[in-house]
Amino acid sequence: MCALLMVCLLLPMGAAAQENQADEQEDAVYQLLDEQGQKITSHAGRIYQDDEYISGDDMLYRVISVDDEAHTATARLMGQEPAVDAAQLAMAFSQLSDPNSDNENRKKLVAMYATHSDESYEPTDGTHSKLKNAGIYDVCEAFKENLEDEGIEVMLDTTTHLPHDSGAYRRSRQTAVELLKSAPAAIFDIHRDGIPDPDEYEKEIDGEDASKVRLLVGRSNPDADANREFAKQIKKVADEKYPGLIKDIFIGKGNYNQELYPKSVLLEFGTHTIEKDRAIQSTEYMAEVIDEVLFGGVANAEGAVSGGSDQSTEAQAQQNSAGANGIFWFLGIALLAGAVYALAATGSFKKIGEKFSRGASEMSGGLVGKKPEDTDKDKP
Repeated sequence: MCALLMVCLLLPMGAAAQENQADEQEDAVYQLLDEQGQKITSHAGRIYQDDEYISGDDMLYRVISVDDEAHTATARLMGQEPAVDAAQLAMAFSQLSDPNSDNENRKKLVAMYATHSDESYEPTDGTHSKLKNAGIYDVCEAFKENLEDEGIEVMLDTTTHLPHDSGAYRRSRQTAVELLKSAPAAIFDIHRDGIPDPDEYEKEIDGEDASKVRLLVGRSNPDADANREFAKQIKKVADEKYPGLIKDIFIGKGNYNQELYPKSVLLEFGTHTIEKDRAIQSTEYMAEVIDEVLFGGVANAEGAVSGGSDQSTEAQAQQNSAGANGIFWFLGIALLAGAVYALAATGSFKKIGEKFSRGASEMSGGLVGKKPEDTDKDKP
């Protein structure tokens, strides 16, 4: 009985120790290396075999081995990441469409929250973690304001999900579920990275000190492919508008609650060792990118969001032009057929002209054409 009592007492302690060890591994900074041992990037959190990484120049790497003691992972270069799959995006959005809504009248709405509610920026906030008034919420507010400047309605949930541990995503799941009840066009989980080197994120954009943004996608959910295509579309547009804004895309084990929505992605605005103002500056650029991706006809293949894409508009214009040309052809053929019939009926073009003149006069009350002679004017 004493032995059994000791086992019962030790089991919770062992489970707690394992959970703490797991949290320590998740908080560790791993180095992602290529097969030649050269560093590709850093990642705050454990890397797992089969995780994938899309670099800033769109090269795809797949993790083939992990050394948890050294906190390193080796990745194999798989080649160029395929271009954005428009069909995948269209299918993803079709799952969100409300059959009772008019696409042209759907409001521009996005949702956001912060799973790691303590994340802060050391140079500005004085610490990397704050239990109240954390720096990550200043970034959220700035992102919200910049999205609103683009005409987008934003639902920002500031619920805290402390502590910053392996259960944070379980706690933030309910927040995401509540936000999704309003059927936003997309939902974003806002973070900052935890890698120590600020050089990996510091960037000058349009002459302003800014921060790069990393996109994270969870691969352990049924919507992983759609989430991935959505992240790739964000990167594609950002690369065109603000080259270097998007640092990369990390596709890691787990789901980050992204199985709840096809257009869901985790955004990391800088890391804890950069100035918070850099991250805030980048929210301005990201707001423009998100507006174009969601509501500017880029990610909305087949005109699925706000009245159609530029391509759909061009196609409609071509259809309208073709329709107008068809009408003109029809009228021309009708006039030609009428002229042939009139010639056959009257025998000469002169008589056709007289008939046309009399007909015009009758239709216009004598204002146009030759008024026909009144053959009955001498009759009593």
